[in-house]
Amino acid sequence: MSFLGIDIGTSGLRALLVDEGGAVLGTAEQHYTTSHPHSGWSEQDPAVWIAALEGAVAQLRHRPEFSGLRGIGVAGHMHGAVLLDSDDKVLRPCILWNDSRSHTEAHALDARPEFRAISGNIVFPGFTAPKLEWLRKHEPDVFARVAKVLLPAAFLNLYLTGDHVADMSDSAGTSWLDVAARDWSEVLLKNSHMRADQMPRLVEGSTEAGVLRAALEREWGLAGRVSVAGGAGDNAAAACGLGTMHEGQGFVSLGTSGVVLLARDRFCPAPQNALHSFCHAVPDRWYQMGVMLAAADSLTWLSSITGAKPQVLTEALGSQIKAPGPVGFFPYLSGERTPHNDATIRAGFIGIGKDSSREDLTQAVLEGVCFGLRDSFEAITATGARIDRLYAIGGGSASVYWLSLLATVLKTPLHIPEGREFGAALGAARLGMTAALGANVAQVMHPAPTAQVIKPVASLIDAFDAAYADFRAGYAILKSHPRAGLQ
Repeated sequence: MSFLGIDIGTSGLRALLVDEGGAVLGTAEQHYTTSHPHSGWSEQDPAVWIAALEGAVAQLRHRPEFSGLRGIGVAGHMHGAVLLDSDDKVLRPCILWNDSRSHTEAHALDARPEFRAISGNIVFPGFTAPKLEWLRKHEPDVFARVAKVLLPAAFLNLYLTGDHVADMSDSAGTSWLDVAARDWSEVLLKNSHMRADQMPRLVEGSTEAGVLRAALEREWGLAGRVSVAGGAGDNAAAACGLGTMHEGQGFVSLGTSGVVLLARDRFCPAPQNALHSFCHAVPDRWYQMGVMLAAADSLTWLSSITGAKPQVLTEALGSQIKAPGPVGFFPYLSGERTPHNDATIRAGFIGIGKDSSREDLTQAVLEGVCFGLRDSFEAITATGARIDRLYAIGGGSASVYWLSLLATVLKTPLHIPEGREFGAALGAARLGMTAALGANVAQVMHPAPTAQVIKPVASLIDAFDAAYADFRAGYAILKSHPRAGLQ
């Protein structure tokens, strides 16, 4: 038997084929582009995801294990609005998660207390509900023809099964879901001019959403029933890949953006701190997530203006972390999400002198990113969350210096997962396996083994606590700058 995990990313689709023990049998990737018709707009034609899926399957079909496919799970970037008419025809390109055109509509919906009270989250411009409000105002002819609104993963579920079906974790990011009750909210739908019949059927991500269409079974050379799981939003799927399912388990991601995610056994919303509180991809579980918009992207920016590759910049600092440097950095290159929910704040250095070196700037950027992630960490732990095991993932985790610094700033050991396959595609494959076999979630989504533990440097904790206090005070200084908020 084999199982297929599909991860629809913003820049490409990744497919992962595993056996019943979770061992990787094969991988395939297909890339596509994003359209930006206007400043702040971000769109994709959903047809490119179908083409990418078929291309990935074509790459994997030569493996003998593929013919024994029994389960499929789909993970996808969240919040995107795929709009279908009554014949399931796509009405316009999908408005993606990083599209900011609906900021006015998001602000108006968020001002209505029922949205935070029921969804447990701020209505951000990237969420789905404000996108439809924008459409109602600016493309009324298209809005009038909308029969179904699907998220990217649900659109692929439709292609695979022929049914409109979505999972709880992905749907929690629409601003239409009652996240505690795990169901569509009639109140939120009505207050954003939508109807329940325009929503897909909801299932848990680890349960069966349907079966693979007979036509695809024939085209893909399969024999036997193939189950399609409910699937997941990308971060919930990544949590499934790491096995972070229970209270105390979580991960921190040093990717382009930065994420601190903790699994929760109960729903603990904290929208006042710009935390995301979403359903997990398995029953009776939720997760909380803090997001910073420029984590490894801050180092990439420094690389672009110094002409040195990120690895060169970090290696110049050595492997042993130093005390907080003389230069400070505030990593708000694109605004900030948690805890400020501030789209207009911008980044800045402080303390630069004639003697400041490239290494000083690099150290400042790494420290500033760690302090930004601590903001999310503090916001989550303030809700009563405990930390038993925190994995570190993402491109920035390749730097031992950065990991040691982050562990010290968070005052928490960081577990480096063993192997390369622990992301959203593996989580999606595990969801497909669970649905197909009717297996126990705990048996399939076991925690990733730890290859290495990075411990805090105890002698520097107090110094970084003081530096973090200065960082927090610096936000107010930046906000009061005469150019703050100018676009």
